[in-house]
Amino acid sequence: MDENKTPVIIGSDHAAYCLKEKIKACLMEKRGVEVEDAGTHSEDSVDYPDFGIRVADSVSTGKFGRGILLCGTGIGMSMVANRFPYIRAALCNDLFSAIMSRKHNNANVLVMGGRVIGDVLAEGILNAWLDTPFEGGRHQLRLEKFDRIG
Repeated sequence: MDENKTPVIIGSDHAAYCLKEKIKACLMEKRGVEVEDAGTHSEDSVDYPDFGIRVADSVSTGKFGRGILLCGTGIGMSMVANRFPYIRAALCNDLFSAIMSRKHNNANVLVMGGRVIGDVLAEGILNAWLDTPFEGGRHQLRLEKFDRIG
């Protein structure tokens, strides 16, 4: 299966709920990607770790190959996700970071800040992140060091 068509799991807190809905629509309608929504399902206040844990656990255990997390700044979700084994969550609020997170770091979770970036930039970041392949080589050797951390 084309890696860009593999199912994605997405989650957000209340601060990024509206952006999550727009990102889901982009994935499903424009890219034809199946999306599992791990919540939240409204703008009612919630605790972001609950949703970060759901997404990161699903990617960490191999249920999903890629995940997307959104919160107000993206910082909290990044911190939660990167606590899980085999997660390489990258906070990307610009195109260059999105591209490099894939090229050199093989990021498997994209994190964005719903209060930091707008819809158009978020869609551009999403597309850059999904479309950029991992370069491997010396970068793979570096990533293998991540996996040895207990």
